[in-house]
Amino acid sequence: MADPKGFLKVTERELPKRRPVPVRIMDWKEVYEPGDSAQLRRQAGRCMDCGIPFCHQGCPLGNLIPEWNDLMWRGEGRAAIERLHATNNFPEFTGRLCPAPCESACVLGINQPAVTIKQVEVSIIDQAFGNGWVQPQPPGRLTGKTVAVVGSGPAGLAAAQQLTRAGHTVAVYERDDRIGGLLRYGIPDFKMEKKHLDQRLAQMTAEGTRFRAGVNIGVDISWEQLRERYDAVVVATGAVVPRDLPIPGRDLPGVHFAMEYLTQSNRRVAGDPVFDQITAEGKHVVVLGGGDTGADCIGTAHRQGALSVTNLAIGKEPSPTRPPEQPWPMHPTVFEVQSAHEEGGNRQYLASTVEFLANEVGELRAIRIAETEYLDGRRVPKAGTEREIPADLVLLALGFTGPETRDLDEQLQLPVTERGNVERDAEYATSQPGVFVAGDAGRGQSLIVWAIAEGRAAASAVDRYLEGDTELPSPIRANARAFAI
Repeated sequence: MADPKGFLKVTERELPKRRPVPVRIMDWKEVYEPGDSAQLRRQAGRCMDCGIPFCHQGCPLGNLIPEWNDLMWRGEGRAAIERLHATNNFPEFTGRLCPAPCESACVLGINQPAVTIKQVEVSIIDQAFGNGWVQPQPPGRLTGKTVAVVGSGPAGLAAAQQLTRAGHTVAVYERDDRIGGLLRYGIPDFKMEKKHLDQRLAQMTAEGTRFRAGVNIGVDISWEQLRERYDAVVVATGAVVPRDLPIPGRDLPGVHFAMEYLTQSNRRVAGDPVFDQITAEGKHVVVLGGGDTGADCIGTAHRQGALSVTNLAIGKEPSPTRPPEQPWPMHPTVFEVQSAHEEGGNRQYLASTVEFLANEVGELRAIRIAETEYLDGRRVPKAGTEREIPADLVLLALGFTGPETRDLDEQLQLPVTERGNVERDAEYATSQPGVFVAGDAGRGQSLIVWAIAEGRAAASAVDRYLEGDTELPSPIRANARAFAI
Protein backbone atom coordinates (compact mmCIF):
# COMPACT_ATOMS: atom_id res chain seq x y z
CA MET A 1 0.00 0.00 0.00
CA ALA A 2 0.98 3.66 -0.11
CA ASP A 3 1.57 5.70 3.07
CA PRO A 4 -0.17 3.70 5.86
CA LYS A 5 -1.30 6.94 7.49
CA GLY A 6 -1.70 8.94 4.31
CA PHE A 7 -5.49 9.08 4.36
CA LEU A 8 -5.35 10.23 7.99
CA LYS A 9 -2.78 12.96 7.40
CA VAL A 10 -4.24 14.25 4.11
CA THR A 11 -8.04 14.34 4.16
CA GLU A 12 -8.78 16.61 1.20
CA ARG A 13 -8.57 16.09 -2.55
CA GLU A 14 -6.05 18.29 -4.33
CA LEU A 15 -6.13 18.72 -8.11
CA PRO A 16 -4.03 20.88 -10.43
CA LYS A 17 -5.42 24.36 -10.85
CA ARG A 18 -7.27 25.29 -13.97
CA ARG A 19 -5.84 28.20 -15.93
CA PRO A 20 -7.70 31.51 -15.37
CA VAL A 21 -10.86 31.70 -17.45
CA PRO A 22 -9.97 34.96 -19.25
CA VAL A 23 -6.68 33.39 -20.32
CA ARG A 24 -7.78 29.94 -21.38
CA ILE A 25 -10.75 30.97 -23.51
CA MET A 26 -8.27 32.82 -25.72
CA ASP A 27 -6.68 29.57 -26.91
CA TRP A 28 -7.39 25.86 -27.38
CA LYS A 29 -4.81 24.42 -25.00
CA GLU A 30 -5.78 22.12 -22.14
CA VAL A 31 -7.32 23.95 -19.22
CA TYR A 32 -5.13 22.54 -16.43
CA GLU A 33 -1.85 24.01 -15.30
CA PRO A 34 1.13 21.64 -14.87
CA GLY A 35 0.77 19.42 -11.82
CA ASP A 36 2.85 19.63 -8.65
CA SER A 37 4.85 16.45 -7.94
CA ALA A 38 4.61 16.94 -4.17
CA GLN A 39 0.83 17.33 -4.40
CA LEU A 40 0.61 14.24 -6.57
CA ARG A 41 2.64 12.20 -4.07
CA ARG A 42 0.39 13.35 -1.22
CA GLN A 43 -2.73 12.33 -3.11
CA ALA A 44 -1.32 8.95 -4.19
CA GLY A 45 -0.39 8.38 -0.54
CA ARG A 46 -4.06 8.68 0.48
CA CYS A 47 -4.76 5.31 -1.15
CA MET A 48 -5.46 3.03 1.82
CA ASP A 49 -5.06 -0.66 2.48
CA CYS A 50 -8.80 -1.21 2.14
CA GLY A 51 -8.68 -5.01 1.92
CA ILE A 52 -11.04 -5.21 -1.05
CA PRO A 53 -10.18 -2.44 -3.56
CA PHE A 54 -13.62 -1.53 -4.86
CA CYS A 55 -11.98 0.83 -7.34
CA HIS A 56 -11.32 -2.36 -9.35
CA GLN A 57 -15.07 -2.96 -9.45
CA GLY A 58 -15.65 0.57 -10.66
CA CYS A 59 -13.18 0.24 -13.55
CA PRO A 60 -14.17 -1.95 -16.54
CA LEU A 61 -10.46 -2.30 -17.35
CA GLY A 62 -9.66 -3.67 -13.91
CA ASN A 63 -6.85 -1.15 -13.50
CA LEU A 64 -4.44 -2.08 -10.70
CA ILE A 65 -5.07 1.23 -8.99
CA PRO A 66 -3.68 0.59 -5.48
CA GLU A 67 -0.48 -0.79 -7.00
CA TRP A 68 0.35 2.21 -9.15
CA ASN A 69 -0.77 4.63 -6.45
CA ASP A 70 1.77 3.00 -4.15
CA LEU A 71 4.49 3.12 -6.79
CA MET A 72 3.88 6.81 -7.51
CA TRP A 73 3.99 7.60 -3.78
CA ARG A 74 7.34 5.84 -3.65
CA GLY A 75 8.59 7.81 -6.65
CA GLU A 76 8.86 4.73 -8.88
CA GLY A 77 7.25 6.18 -11.98
CA ARG A 78 8.71 3.65 -14.40
CA ALA A 79 7.28 0.72 -12.46
CA ALA A 80 3.98 2.59 -12.15
CA ILE A 81 3.55 2.94 -15.91
CA GLU A 82 4.30 -0.76 -16.36
CA ARG A 83 1.46 -1.66 -13.99
CA LEU A 84 -0.85 0.89 -15.61
CA HIS A 85 -0.10 -0.34 -19.14
CA ALA A 86 -0.75 -3.91 -18.00
CA THR A 87 -4.49 -3.20 -18.12
CA ASN A 88 -4.91 0.05 -20.07
CA ASN A 89 -3.46 0.72 -23.52
CA PHE A 90 -4.21 4.44 -23.46
CA PRO A 91 -4.13 6.04 -19.98
CA GLU A 92 -3.40 9.40 -21.61
CA PHE A 93 -6.95 9.25 -23.02
CA THR A 94 -8.80 7.86 -20.01
CA GLY A 95 -6.89 10.09 -17.60
CA ARG A 96 -8.29 13.11 -19.44
CA LEU A 97 -11.69 11.94 -20.71
CA CYS A 98 -13.07 9.20 -18.45
CA PRO A 99 -15.66 10.27 -15.83
CA ALA A 100 -13.75 8.07 -13.34
CA PRO A 101 -16.26 5.52 -11.99
CA CYS A 102 -13.25 4.16 -10.09
CA GLU A 103 -13.32 7.23 -7.86
CA SER A 104 -17.01 6.74 -7.13
CA ALA A 105 -16.16 3.22 -5.91
CA CYS A 106 -13.13 4.29 -3.84
CA VAL A 107 -13.50 2.92 -0.30
CA LEU A 108 -12.05 6.14 1.13
CA GLY A 109 -14.99 7.91 -0.51
CA ILE A 110 -17.37 6.46 2.06
CA ASN A 111 -16.46 9.16 4.59
CA GLN A 112 -13.80 11.30 2.87
CA PRO A 113 -13.28 12.73 -0.61
CA ALA A 114 -12.08 9.90 -2.87
CA VAL A 115 -8.48 9.45 -3.94
CA THR A 116 -7.64 11.50 -7.06
CA ILE A 117 -7.20 8.32 -9.09
CA LYS A 118 -7.74 9.95 -12.47
CA GLN A 119 -5.13 12.65 -11.84
CA VAL A 120 -2.57 10.12 -10.63
CA GLU A 121 -3.23 8.06 -13.76
CA VAL A 122 -2.69 10.89 -16.23
CA SER A 123 0.40 12.05 -14.33
CA ILE A 124 1.92 8.58 -14.60
CA ILE A 125 1.55 8.43 -18.38
CA ASP A 126 2.59 12.04 -18.97
CA GLN A 127 5.74 11.43 -16.93
CA ALA A 128 6.38 8.22 -18.85
CA PHE A 129 6.11 9.90 -22.26
CA GLY A 130 8.20 12.81 -21.03
CA ASN A 131 10.98 10.52 -19.87
CA GLY A 132 10.94 8.31 -22.97
CA TRP A 133 9.69 5.25 -21.08
CA VAL A 134 6.91 4.53 -23.60
CA GLN A 135 8.60 2.59 -26.37
CA PRO A 136 7.24 0.48 -29.27
CA GLN A 137 6.63 -3.17 -28.44
CA PRO A 138 6.78 -4.98 -31.79
CA PRO A 139 5.93 -8.69 -31.76
CA GLY A 140 8.70 -11.24 -31.48
CA ARG A 141 7.21 -13.26 -34.32
CA LEU A 142 4.53 -12.90 -36.99
CA THR A 143 1.68 -15.38 -37.24
CA GLY A 144 0.99 -14.80 -40.92
CA LYS A 145 -2.64 -13.97 -40.09
CA THR A 146 -4.26 -10.67 -41.09
CA VAL A 147 -6.89 -8.59 -39.30
CA ALA A 148 -8.84 -5.54 -40.47
CA VAL A 149 -10.09 -3.16 -37.78
CA VAL A 150 -12.78 -0.78 -39.01
CA GLY A 151 -12.91 2.37 -36.93
CA SER A 152 -10.05 4.16 -35.20
CA GLY A 153 -11.66 5.28 -31.98
CA PRO A 154 -10.52 3.91 -28.61
CA ALA A 155 -12.07 0.46 -29.13
CA GLY A 156 -10.54 0.00 -32.57
CA LEU A 157 -7.12 1.29 -31.52
CA ALA A 158 -7.05 -0.93 -28.43
CA ALA A 159 -7.99 -4.01 -30.46
CA ALA A 160 -5.41 -3.15 -33.11
CA GLN A 161 -2.56 -2.65 -30.66
CA GLN A 162 -3.28 -5.90 -28.84
CA LEU A 163 -3.54 -7.92 -32.06
CA THR A 164 -0.39 -6.37 -33.53
CA ARG A 165 1.56 -7.28 -30.40
CA ALA A 166 0.20 -10.82 -30.68
CA GLY A 167 1.95 -11.09 -34.06
CA HIS A 168 -0.91 -10.53 -36.48
CA THR A 169 -0.71 -8.10 -39.39
CA VAL A 170 -3.31 -5.44 -38.57
CA ALA A 171 -4.72 -2.67 -40.76
CA VAL A 172 -6.97 0.00 -39.24
CA TYR A 173 -9.47 1.61 -41.62
CA GLU A 174 -10.92 5.04 -40.92
CA ARG A 175 -13.29 6.95 -43.21
CA ASP A 176 -12.14 10.35 -41.97
CA ASP A 177 -8.97 11.90 -43.36
CA ARG A 178 -7.09 11.36 -40.08
CA ILE A 179 -6.90 8.50 -37.61
CA GLY A 180 -8.57 8.82 -34.22
CA GLY A 181 -12.34 8.78 -34.67
CA LEU A 182 -14.10 10.91 -32.06
CA LEU A 183 -10.79 11.23 -30.20
CA ARG A 184 -9.63 13.27 -33.19
CA TYR A 185 -12.71 15.18 -34.26
CA GLY A 186 -15.19 14.89 -31.38
CA ILE A 187 -13.04 15.98 -28.42
CA PRO A 188 -11.97 19.65 -28.26
CA ASP A 189 -8.29 20.36 -27.68
CA PHE A 190 -9.02 22.14 -24.41
CA LYS A 191 -9.96 18.71 -23.03
CA MET A 192 -7.26 16.70 -24.84
CA GLU A 193 -4.67 18.18 -27.13
CA LYS A 194 -4.12 16.01 -30.19
CA LYS A 195 -0.41 15.62 -29.48
CA HIS A 196 -1.37 12.89 -27.01
CA LEU A 197 -3.19 10.97 -29.73
CA ASP A 198 -0.40 11.51 -32.24
CA GLN A 199 2.36 10.22 -29.96
CA ARG A 200 0.39 7.03 -29.29
CA LEU A 201 -0.25 6.51 -33.00
CA ALA A 202 3.48 6.92 -33.61
CA GLN A 203 4.15 4.12 -31.15
CA MET A 204 1.55 1.86 -32.81
CA THR A 205 2.99 2.57 -36.26
CA ALA A 206 6.46 1.62 -35.04
CA GLU A 207 5.02 -1.62 -33.64
CA GLY A 208 3.69 -2.54 -37.07
CA THR A 209 0.04 -1.48 -37.07
CA ARG A 210 -0.95 -0.10 -40.48
CA PHE A 211 -3.36 2.80 -40.78
CA ARG A 212 -5.62 3.48 -43.75
CA ALA A 213 -7.35 6.86 -43.38
CA GLY A 214 -9.88 8.19 -45.88
CA VAL A 215 -11.31 4.74 -46.67
CA ASN A 216 -15.05 4.29 -46.13
CA ILE A 217 -15.74 0.59 -45.70
CA GLY A 218 -19.05 -0.28 -47.27
CA VAL A 219 -18.56 2.36 -49.96
CA ASP A 220 -14.94 2.50 -51.14
CA ILE A 221 -14.44 -1.16 -50.25
CA SER A 222 -17.40 -3.42 -49.59
CA TRP A 223 -17.64 -5.37 -46.38
CA GLU A 224 -17.61 -8.59 -48.41
CA GLN A 225 -14.35 -7.58 -50.11
CA LEU A 226 -12.81 -6.72 -46.77
CA ARG A 227 -13.81 -10.07 -45.35
CA GLU A 228 -12.27 -11.86 -48.32
CA ARG A 229 -8.97 -9.99 -47.95
CA TYR A 230 -8.47 -10.59 -44.23
CA ASP A 231 -8.58 -13.58 -41.91
CA ALA A 232 -10.67 -11.62 -39.39
CA VAL A 233 -12.53 -8.31 -39.25
CA VAL A 234 -13.26 -6.21 -36.15
CA VAL A 235 -16.16 -3.77 -36.45
CA ALA A 236 -15.39 -0.82 -34.16
CA THR A 237 -17.32 1.93 -35.89
CA GLY A 238 -18.84 3.40 -32.73
CA ALA A 239 -22.37 4.59 -32.09
CA VAL A 240 -22.36 7.73 -34.20
CA VAL A 241 -26.02 8.19 -35.20
CA PRO A 242 -27.12 11.33 -33.31
CA ARG A 243 -30.45 11.57 -31.50
CA ASP A 244 -32.63 14.11 -33.28
CA LEU A 245 -35.36 16.43 -31.99
CA PRO A 246 -38.23 16.34 -34.51
CA ILE A 247 -40.21 19.41 -33.50
CA PRO A 248 -41.51 22.34 -35.58
CA GLY A 249 -38.71 24.39 -37.10
CA ARG A 250 -36.12 21.61 -36.93
CA ASP A 251 -35.10 22.24 -40.56
CA LEU A 252 -34.30 25.93 -39.99
CA PRO A 253 -30.75 27.08 -40.81
CA GLY A 254 -28.87 27.38 -37.54
CA VAL A 255 -30.04 24.12 -35.94
CA HIS A 256 -27.22 21.56 -36.03
CA PHE A 257 -26.07 18.34 -34.44
CA ALA A 258 -23.32 18.85 -31.89
CA MET A 259 -20.84 16.55 -33.65
CA GLU A 260 -21.19 18.46 -36.91
CA TYR A 261 -20.26 21.63 -35.02
CA LEU A 262 -17.41 20.07 -32.97
CA THR A 263 -15.88 18.29 -35.96
CA GLN A 264 -15.63 21.52 -37.93
CA SER A 265 -14.10 23.31 -34.96
CA ASN A 266 -11.52 20.58 -34.43
CA ARG A 267 -10.57 20.68 -38.10
CA ARG A 268 -10.12 24.44 -37.91
CA VAL A 269 -7.98 24.17 -34.77
CA ALA A 270 -5.86 21.56 -36.58
CA GLY A 271 -5.18 24.14 -39.29
CA ASP A 272 -7.51 22.78 -41.97
CA PRO A 273 -9.59 25.13 -44.10
CA VAL A 274 -13.29 24.80 -43.25
CA PHE A 275 -15.69 26.37 -45.71
CA ASP A 276 -19.04 27.65 -44.41
CA GLN A 277 -18.00 26.73 -40.88
CA ILE A 278 -20.70 26.58 -38.23
CA THR A 279 -19.43 29.11 -35.72
CA ALA A 280 -20.70 30.71 -32.53
CA GLU A 281 -18.94 34.00 -33.13
CA GLY A 282 -21.25 36.92 -32.38
CA LYS A 283 -24.27 34.65 -31.83
CA HIS A 284 -26.70 33.71 -29.10
CA VAL A 285 -26.02 29.99 -28.70
CA VAL A 286 -28.34 27.43 -27.14
CA VAL A 287 -27.02 23.96 -26.37
CA LEU A 288 -29.63 21.24 -25.82
CA GLY A 289 -28.34 18.44 -23.62
CA GLY A 290 -26.54 18.50 -20.29
CA GLY A 291 -23.88 15.83 -20.83
CA ASP A 292 -20.21 15.87 -21.78
CA THR A 293 -20.90 16.64 -25.43
CA GLY A 294 -23.01 19.61 -24.39
CA ALA A 295 -20.16 20.87 -22.20
CA ASP A 296 -17.77 20.49 -25.14
CA CYS A 297 -20.08 22.68 -27.22
CA ILE A 298 -20.24 25.27 -24.44
CA GLY A 299 -16.46 25.53 -24.14
CA THR A 300 -16.09 25.71 -27.91
CA ALA A 301 -18.70 28.46 -28.18
CA HIS A 302 -16.89 30.55 -25.56
CA ARG A 303 -13.62 30.27 -27.48
CA GLN A 304 -15.32 31.25 -30.72
CA GLY A 305 -16.70 34.45 -29.19
CA ALA A 306 -20.40 33.74 -28.62
CA LEU A 307 -22.55 36.63 -27.41
CA SER A 308 -24.33 34.31 -24.97
CA VAL A 309 -24.47 30.60 -24.22
CA THR A 310 -27.51 28.89 -22.72
CA ASN A 311 -27.51 25.20 -21.81
CA LEU A 312 -30.91 23.50 -21.51
CA ALA A 313 -31.59 20.08 -19.99
CA ILE A 314 -35.01 18.45 -20.07
CA GLY A 315 -34.61 16.69 -16.70
CA LYS A 316 -34.16 17.75 -13.11
CA GLU A 317 -30.98 19.32 -11.79
CA PRO A 318 -28.89 16.53 -10.24
CA SER A 319 -28.16 16.57 -6.54
CA PRO A 320 -24.80 18.07 -5.49
CA THR A 321 -24.19 14.98 -3.36
CA ARG A 322 -24.63 11.25 -3.91
CA PRO A 323 -28.39 10.49 -4.03
CA PRO A 324 -29.67 7.75 -1.69
CA GLU A 325 -30.82 5.57 -4.60
CA GLN A 326 -27.21 5.43 -5.90
CA PRO A 327 -25.25 4.38 -2.81
CA TRP A 328 -21.53 3.64 -2.70
CA PRO A 329 -19.91 2.04 -4.70
CA MET A 330 -22.29 2.92 -7.56
CA HIS A 331 -21.32 5.68 -9.99
CA PRO A 332 -23.80 8.42 -9.02
CA THR A 333 -25.44 11.13 -11.09
CA VAL A 334 -24.44 14.37 -9.36
CA PHE A 335 -24.33 18.02 -10.33
CA GLU A 336 -21.00 18.68 -12.01
CA VAL A 337 -19.25 21.91 -12.87
CA GLN A 338 -16.92 21.16 -15.77
CA SER A 339 -14.32 23.62 -16.97
CA ALA A 340 -16.67 24.83 -19.72
CA HIS A 341 -19.36 25.70 -17.17
CA GLU A 342 -16.87 27.84 -15.24
CA GLU A 343 -16.30 29.92 -18.34
CA GLY A 344 -19.77 31.43 -18.42
CA GLY A 345 -23.21 30.76 -19.76
CA ASN A 346 -26.55 29.94 -18.22
CA ARG A 347 -27.62 26.40 -17.28
CA GLN A 348 -31.34 25.66 -17.03
CA TYR A 349 -33.03 22.41 -16.02
CA LEU A 350 -36.58 21.14 -16.48
CA ALA A 351 -36.63 22.90 -19.85
CA SER A 352 -38.52 21.22 -22.70
CA THR A 353 -37.92 22.59 -26.18
CA VAL A 354 -41.24 23.04 -28.00
CA GLU A 355 -40.39 24.84 -31.25
CA PHE A 356 -37.60 26.52 -33.21
CA LEU A 357 -38.73 29.98 -34.35
CA ALA A 358 -37.79 31.86 -37.53
CA ASN A 359 -37.58 35.55 -38.35
CA GLU A 360 -39.21 37.21 -41.35
CA VAL A 361 -36.50 35.93 -43.75
CA GLY A 362 -36.61 32.35 -42.54
CA GLU A 363 -33.56 32.41 -40.26
CA LEU A 364 -33.46 31.04 -36.74
CA ARG A 365 -34.19 33.77 -34.20
CA ALA A 366 -35.32 31.97 -31.02
CA ILE A 367 -36.56 28.76 -29.47
CA ARG A 368 -39.77 28.29 -27.53
CA ILE A 369 -39.39 26.26 -24.35
CA ALA A 370 -41.69 25.19 -21.55
CA GLU A 371 -41.23 23.85 -18.06
CA THR A 372 -40.93 20.05 -17.97
CA GLU A 373 -43.46 18.08 -15.98
CA TYR A 374 -43.57 14.35 -15.33
CA LEU A 375 -46.78 12.56 -16.36
CA ASP A 376 -46.99 8.77 -16.04
CA GLY A 377 -43.21 8.56 -16.14
CA ARG A 378 -42.97 10.73 -19.26
CA ARG A 379 -41.36 14.17 -19.49
CA VAL A 380 -43.71 16.57 -21.28
CA PRO A 381 -43.97 20.37 -21.68
CA LYS A 382 -46.21 21.92 -19.04
CA ALA A 383 -49.05 23.91 -20.59
CA GLY A 384 -49.04 27.63 -19.88
CA THR A 385 -45.32 27.86 -19.11
CA GLU A 386 -44.04 28.60 -22.61
CA ARG A 387 -41.46 31.32 -23.17
CA GLU A 388 -38.87 32.28 -25.80
CA ILE A 389 -35.08 32.34 -25.65
CA PRO A 390 -33.09 34.25 -28.31
CA ALA A 391 -31.08 31.86 -30.46
CA ASP A 392 -28.98 32.30 -33.58
CA LEU A 393 -27.37 28.86 -33.24
CA VAL A 394 -28.85 25.74 -31.61
CA LEU A 395 -26.70 22.66 -31.04
CA LEU A 396 -28.31 19.28 -30.42
CA ALA A 397 -26.18 17.37 -27.91
CA LEU A 398 -28.78 14.75 -27.07
CA GLY A 399 -26.65 11.63 -27.28
CA PHE A 400 -26.51 8.88 -29.88
CA THR A 401 -29.01 6.21 -30.86
CA GLY A 402 -26.55 3.59 -32.11
CA PRO A 403 -24.16 2.62 -34.91
CA GLU A 404 -24.68 3.02 -38.64
CA THR A 405 -25.76 -0.48 -39.67
CA ARG A 406 -27.27 -0.19 -43.16
CA ASP A 407 -24.18 -1.31 -45.10
CA LEU A 408 -23.43 -4.05 -42.57
CA ASP A 409 -26.97 -5.34 -42.93
CA GLU A 410 -27.08 -5.13 -46.73
CA GLN A 411 -23.57 -6.49 -47.41
CA LEU A 412 -22.97 -8.93 -44.55
CA GLN A 413 -26.52 -9.56 -43.36
CA LEU A 414 -25.51 -8.84 -39.78
CA PRO A 415 -28.58 -8.63 -37.54
CA VAL A 416 -29.05 -5.85 -35.01
CA THR A 417 -30.47 -5.93 -31.51
CA GLU A 418 -33.69 -4.29 -30.37
CA ARG A 419 -31.61 -1.28 -29.35
CA GLY A 420 -30.09 -0.99 -32.82
CA ASN A 421 -26.61 -2.30 -31.99
CA VAL A 422 -24.79 -4.93 -34.03
CA GLU A 423 -25.70 -8.33 -32.61
CA ARG A 424 -22.88 -10.42 -31.16
CA ASP A 425 -22.32 -13.25 -28.72
CA ALA A 426 -20.41 -13.25 -25.43
CA GLU A 427 -17.13 -13.64 -27.33
CA TYR A 428 -17.74 -10.56 -29.51
CA ALA A 429 -18.42 -12.74 -32.56
CA THR A 430 -21.21 -11.97 -35.03
CA SER A 431 -23.25 -14.43 -37.06
CA GLN A 432 -20.61 -14.23 -39.81
CA PRO A 433 -17.49 -16.32 -39.08
CA GLY A 434 -14.43 -14.18 -38.53
CA VAL A 435 -16.36 -10.94 -38.02
CA PHE A 436 -16.27 -9.45 -34.51
CA VAL A 437 -17.74 -6.32 -32.91
CA ALA A 438 -16.13 -4.16 -30.22
CA GLY A 439 -17.04 -0.95 -28.44
CA ASP A 440 -20.11 1.21 -28.91
CA ALA A 441 -21.07 -0.51 -32.20
CA GLY A 442 -22.06 -3.55 -30.15
CA ARG A 443 -22.61 -2.00 -26.75
CA GLY A 444 -24.32 1.27 -27.59
CA GLN A 445 -23.17 4.72 -26.47
CA SER A 446 -20.92 4.30 -23.47
CA LEU A 447 -17.71 5.46 -21.78
CA ILE A 448 -14.22 5.56 -23.24
CA VAL A 449 -13.03 3.15 -20.56
CA TRP A 450 -15.62 0.61 -21.72
CA ALA A 451 -14.49 1.07 -25.33
CA ILE A 452 -10.87 0.28 -24.48
CA ALA A 453 -11.90 -2.66 -22.31
CA GLU A 454 -14.04 -4.08 -25.11
CA GLY A 455 -11.28 -3.53 -27.67
CA ARG A 456 -8.88 -5.52 -25.50
CA ALA A 457 -11.40 -8.27 -24.88
CA ALA A 458 -12.39 -8.50 -28.55
CA ALA A 459 -8.71 -8.76 -29.49
CA SER A 460 -8.42 -11.74 -27.17
CA ALA A 461 -11.42 -13.38 -28.87
CA VAL A 462 -10.00 -12.72 -32.35
CA ASP A 463 -6.61 -14.14 -31.38
CA ARG A 464 -8.28 -17.26 -30.02
CA TYR A 465 -10.31 -17.61 -33.25
CA LEU A 466 -7.17 -17.32 -35.39
CA GLU A 467 -4.73 -19.33 -33.27
CA GLY A 468 -6.97 -21.68 -31.28
CA ASP A 469 -5.72 -20.16 -28.02
CA THR A 470 -4.57 -16.79 -26.73
CA GLU A 471 -2.33 -15.19 -24.15
CA LEU A 472 -4.00 -11.81 -24.54
CA PRO A 473 -5.95 -10.68 -21.45
CA SER A 474 -9.73 -10.53 -21.68
CA PRO A 475 -11.05 -8.18 -18.99
CA ILE A 476 -14.75 -8.60 -19.82
CA ARG A 477 -17.28 -10.60 -21.80
CA ALA A 478 -19.52 -8.82 -24.27
CA ASN A 479 -22.65 -7.24 -22.82
CA ALA A 480 -21.66 -8.30 -19.30
CA ARG A 481 -21.20 -6.02 -16.33
CA ALA A 482 -17.57 -5.94 -15.31
CA PHE A 483 -16.58 -7.29 -11.93
CA ALA A 484 -20.03 -7.52 -10.42
CA ILE A 485 -20.14 -7.13 -6.65
